[in-house]
Amino acid sequence: MSLTDSYWFFAQIMRSSKGSTMIRPLLAALALIAGTLAAHAQFSTPTLRAHVTVSGEVVRIGDMVENAGEAAGIAIYRAPDLGTTGRLPVADLVATLRAHQVFGLDTRDLGEVEVTRAARLVTRAEIETAIAQALAGRNGFGDARDLAVTFDRAPDTITLDAGYNGSLKTTTVRFDPTRRRFDASFEIAGSSGAVPARLRFTGAAVEMVETATVTRDIERGDILKASDIALERRPRAEVGNAPLDRAPAIGMQTKRSLRSGAVLRMADLTKPDLVQRGQSVTLVYHSAGITLTIRAKALDSGTEGDTVTVLNLQSKREVQGVVVGTGQVAATPAAPRLIPAAARTALLNAE
Repeated sequence: MSLTDSYWFFAQIMRSSKGSTMIRPLLAALALIAGTLAAHAQFSTPTLRAHVTVSGEVVRIGDMVENAGEAAGIAIYRAPDLGTTGRLPVADLVATLRAHQVFGLDTRDLGEVEVTRAARLVTRAEIETAIAQALAGRNGFGDARDLAVTFDRAPDTITLDAGYNGSLKTTTVRFDPTRRRFDASFEIAGSSGAVPARLRFTGAAVEMVETATVTRDIERGDILKASDIALERRPRAEVGNAPLDRAPAIGMQTKRSLRSGAVLRMADLTKPDLVQRGQSVTLVYHSAGITLTIRAKALDSGTEGDTVTVLNLQSKREVQGVVVGTGQVAATPAAPRLIPAAARTALLNAE
């Protein structure tokens, strides 16, 4: 029931009332009118919003005020820049609203109102992902996740009108394998009838692989520990087609010096020397079920399985042997000299 209907109904009851017999209907009518007035007040009181988000270039009364009525469509402020938030003192806002005949405003004891301009944000990460996906599986590249993209002019976050809510769609992409350079164009669809937003980026793309690197300066002959090796992503052109994991390198000996951060390759490594030149070693003789050990001095360095020369410290003779363990060399027994059959026959006849 509207306010007008309530007043009419109350007047009719008053005209037809006769004495005390109409007290009860009168009270019911008054209660009905009071309820209507309260409901009307509840649903029509202009109420200020604390936080406002707009998508257009202007802020209207209806954006700021609930139950603004016929004034809702009136523009009162210029919207903030795309993707930014501005603040309005409530006192200034109330004065502006009164100038447009908006009275009885419930300010909810707010001190200021935040106004945010909605926007579509295109991040650098989104652009890098789109370019990597466009290049993946072509020009010798593998998966998109292994591609590193660098830009000629690194884009900050690109801010577009909120109406551009489509995905970043590739329109053209060109790649020069020799120079590893790309030229990529994209479109983002907007609201119905809007011209798509067009973006273009140029730069370089390289495939990255995870490989072992050294964490300190390494000298030739050093034995690598777990703390000496780290896994890092490096360009495949720097690593080659055989990236090295950490585990196979631990405990290996380096063939050359390496600077901290250098890529570690299997060609740089060898089994560690179990015998060092000048080291005192144990020379082991095996013969006819008998094993003898003698102190000797290594004249060569070698790893397991290498043949080295040692000096027998008792006989002062040089002996060749095979490295069989740390500081251990097994003497190589002299092979028996076989006499050809014809020679044996000649010897026997001579006797």
